[in-house]
Amino acid sequence: MNFKNKILLITGGTGSFGNAVLRRFLHSELQEIRIFSRDEKKQDDMRKKYNSPKLKFYIGDVRDQQSVMNAVRGVDYIYHAAALKQVPSCEFHPLEAVKTNVLGTENVLEAAIQCGVKRVVVLSTDKAVYPINAMGISKAMMEKVAVAKSRSSTQTVINVTRYGNVMASRGSVIPLFIEQIRAGKPITLTDPSMTRFMMTLDDAVDLVLYAFEHGQPGEIFVQKAPAATIGVLAKALTALVGKSEHEVRVIGTRHGEKLYEALLSREEMVAAEDLGGYYRVPPDLRDLNYGKFVEQGETKISEAIDYNSHNTERLDVAGMRALLLKLRFMQAIARGEHVEPEE
Repeated sequence: MNFKNKILLITGGTGSFGNAVLRRFLHSELQEIRIFSRDEKKQDDMRKKYNSPKLKFYIGDVRDQQSVMNAVRGVDYIYHAAALKQVPSCEFHPLEAVKTNVLGTENVLEAAIQCGVKRVVVLSTDKAVYPINAMGISKAMMEKVAVAKSRSSTQTVINVTRYGNVMASRGSVIPLFIEQIRAGKPITLTDPSMTRFMMTLDDAVDLVLYAFEHGQPGEIFVQKAPAATIGVLAKALTALVGKSEHEVRVIGTRHGEKLYEALLSREEMVAAEDLGGYYRVPPDLRDLNYGKFVEQGETKISEAIDYNSHNTERLDVAGMRALLLKLRFMQAIARGEHVEPEE
């Protein structure tokens, strides 16, 4: 991808993904990287941390079309990472999830189209596949908005990337478990047999870059990833910090949680192209010819299975530990340092 003298905008740029992008591209040939977010304190912290004239900060909210337009003018590429991601908060305030994840995405994409942005990649989640909670439902709708927008956009290429748990990101379960171990409290597991895809922040950045490089309008990209049970994750963490006998308490499945997550539905697996390390899902190009929806079936769908964290590569404790040790956060924890989660 040619980034020379280009301007990149990251919505929600003060979060874990935004920081991972900056670590990768701050010293690239990009002319300017714009950080768009609501939190002035996090922006100030980021400004001091990186101390780079290449970084430009925009206070705003994806819910506010005008603040989005102010940040998008003159931009070549957009990573749209701004979202409400916490399952419980979205469950209690579902309309807030709609305002940010669905309507906010519409605002970003409309601004991108109006301003002639070349490429936009929208970040989604495995919870958007067969969603059972408000966060997943709002992200599923966000994907539909992005694919629909891509049909009417001639200059702006819009793609979606979908990935699972980003390990050790802020608000995720790994920092919670570490905090519980440090405090001498039991690790609280909802269900030890629950499986989740495991990805690093660098994996997430690689996936977005792959979509930038290869994406055609409306395509969804998924990176193949291993999975592990939450029980295995807990054992790997306790072993890594030398507390193998630390108490684990099973508290039961929380509202809105699944036993396993899917990255591709059955319908998508039928259409998906296997690219080795990735799957590419073409957009559904059916028009308003309703016969294609309700009168004509597809036998291949009946025979297909989805791609989920139960049927992907499964990590054991040793494999999970090796993956954890790829994380800067966990490397520091293993050295006995007190550090904050991946930013």
